[in-house]
Amino acid sequence: MAKPTATAVAEIRDTPLSEALGQRYLSYALSTIMSRSLPDVRDGLKPVHRRLLFAMRELRLDPQQGFKKCARVVGDVIGKYHPHGDTAVYDALVRLAQDFAARYPMVDGQGNFGNIDGDNPAAMRYTEARLTEVAQTLLEELDQDAVDFRPTYDGEGQEPVVLPAAFPNLLANGAAGIAVGMATSIPPHNAGEICAALQHLIKFPNATIAKLAELIPGPDFPTGGVLVEGRDNIIEAYATGRGGFRLRARWEVEKLKGGGWQAVVTEIPYQVAKSRLIEKIAELLQEKKLAMLGDVRDESTTDVRLVLEPKSRNVDAAVLMESLFRQTDLETRVPLNMNVLDADGTPRVMNLREVLRAFLDHRHVVLVRRTKHRLEKIAHRLEVLDGYLVAYLNLDAVIRIIRSEDEPKPVLMKRFKLTDLQAESILNMRLRSLRKLEEMEIKGEHKSLSQEQKDLKALLKDEDGRWKTIAGEIGEIAKKFGGRTALGKRRTEIGEPPSEVVIPLEAMVEREPVTVVLSQKGWIRAMKGHIEDASGIAYKEGDSERFLLRCETTDKLVVFGTNGRFYTLGVDKLPGGRGHGEPLRLMIELGNDQDIVDVLVRKVGRKLLVASSDGRGFVVPEDEVLAQTRAGKQVLNVAAPAEARVCAPAEGDMVAVVGENRKLLLFPLEQLPEMTRGRGITLQKYKQGGLNDAKVFHQAEGLSWKSGDKTRTETDIKDWIGERAQAGRLPPQGFPRSNRFG
Repeated sequence: MAKPTATAVAEIRDTPLSEALGQRYLSYALSTIMSRSLPDVRDGLKPVHRRLLFAMRELRLDPQQGFKKCARVVGDVIGKYHPHGDTAVYDALVRLAQDFAARYPMVDGQGNFGNIDGDNPAAMRYTEARLTEVAQTLLEELDQDAVDFRPTYDGEGQEPVVLPAAFPNLLANGAAGIAVGMATSIPPHNAGEICAALQHLIKFPNATIAKLAELIPGPDFPTGGVLVEGRDNIIEAYATGRGGFRLRARWEVEKLKGGGWQAVVTEIPYQVAKSRLIEKIAELLQEKKLAMLGDVRDESTTDVRLVLEPKSRNVDAAVLMESLFRQTDLETRVPLNMNVLDADGTPRVMNLREVLRAFLDHRHVVLVRRTKHRLEKIAHRLEVLDGYLVAYLNLDAVIRIIRSEDEPKPVLMKRFKLTDLQAESILNMRLRSLRKLEEMEIKGEHKSLSQEQKDLKALLKDEDGRWKTIAGEIGEIAKKFGGRTALGKRRTEIGEPPSEVVIPLEAMVEREPVTVVLSQKGWIRAMKGHIEDASGIAYKEGDSERFLLRCETTDKLVVFGTNGRFYTLGVDKLPGGRGHGEPLRLMIELGNDQDIVDVLVRKVGRKLLVASSDGRGFVVPEDEVLAQTRAGKQVLNVAAPAEARVCAPAEGDMVAVVGENRKLLLFPLEQLPEMTRGRGITLQKYKQGGLNDAKVFHQAEGLSWKSGDKTRTETDIKDWIGERAQAGRLPPQGFPRSNRFG
């Protein structure tokens, strides 16, 4: 093996892995942010889209020309400008052509480019494409030195850094992308409204976001729909550059013969695949979570038409649709995150005014650059025309010099004081141009160009004039692509935030009788039907029944733990009756050192008596204990080493309390406070032990307790009635040795 040279050894450097990895990851992150994921605020394009449009322009795929295979376009893009895979480039091309994805398509596609159902497009060898007028508007002025060019990745060609972009593409078509540590999400807007806001901003540079939001009231999606976001929220989103928009499907009610009706969805939210939407509705229908819906049908052709049949003609259409909006993608939330690259290539989140201002500043730069470029062209042409006029005035002498001299160019330059360009232009003139009519045309052109030169120089000195020119150009864009055209007509309706529609739980879940079984070891399940004979219920070996609740699938369970927390479970969310169910601890956050005190079927408006083993408690409205999370809701604050021990319906006028010392005390319920959280007050005092059980009952009906399979009632209870916080006395003969009422 050859010995390494000194030069090779000198190039080896010891670098900490963390430093080397950090540098490389930083390079990757910057490449992702700058060259792949975030759009430029000026033309609203990512590099792949910009290169696609530029490559199609170079292929002369103008709207007036014929189509070319997409494979040819993709090949040019990856071969000359974009060193990435052909699939990624073709996917970007397809999206630019989809009228349901792009509000103003940049590519006019011929062939199968996918559909709103989510079907994939045909392969690139089958489809054809050309530019649209919108894309052509973005590319105009490229030949007028309006923007900078840079070498392509192989250094063999040039590509634009940014497009001149006379069309406000960033807001009009929106953008979405995920980079390293940042993302962007800009929904599409209406071009006519954007142009109106731009013209207003030219007149009033300090215009407020609220005023701009009047001119741009919200996004305008290619698939239509109804925007139901609150006005204040929209203004806040535009002011910060972050937020979201609530978008709903457009629907209507169709009357049927016999008094029936059906709901028809004609527009679905942006970027929702229609086939997947129907599948989701069908799944919910099969799972009986859409009790008010009878059937769903897709009758779409070129237009969307989803038919929703109610189960009964008595169902309210608004309630039916509200249940669908809450459970399906018939309502979505479209995020707004205007994270873009500014003119310096720096990623930052801009608000609406900053985005519009950046576009106007870009158009101002383009105007100045193209004006200077035009002045250079005019100066060049005027110099040539001045030479032509000299030649016409001295035509015979010019012809004689050309015929007689071996090198006529220096002679002409010396004789008539011509520049090199003028002499060269005279020598390149055709003989047919040496006629009187041509001389008159040259003089006319010279006069016209001189006037244009004067006007352009005045424009460069007049900033107000330049902004007036830009406003005029924006007005032309508004006429071409604004609301008066079929393409520019607003598609998304600006609606009002929906009023709160109260949806009964029956609209979400079909009501069916079930029996909830909770075993001693904490396994829970919901068995179909109301089971009267519990002897047939199977349990795991060594396990047995603890709670047996007969209820409906629309009910909720209220679970009370020894930690004083309440947990809420929907019966429809419980595992089915097959098998032994699932551990309840997997559904609620109940510690291993804690246990369940009681499980109740929720009853609206009911009040509960809660108490701990230290004899303290209070009454709490059941509606106040409902928990929204698995962690439950702390209601009874338990001081160690005590634990929560009682959760009983507070239905009656008397409270019965029995302690571990077998002392029974009865006192009026009105002596207990109603609270929503706390330790409560003392129910009964003890020298030893603590509270064992408590219940609320009606004094007129007497005190009842279970003794074996029988229930005993004691009506003569005056000896045990006292005041709250007393010790009580031994219970009547026959009271259970467990010191519990049930």
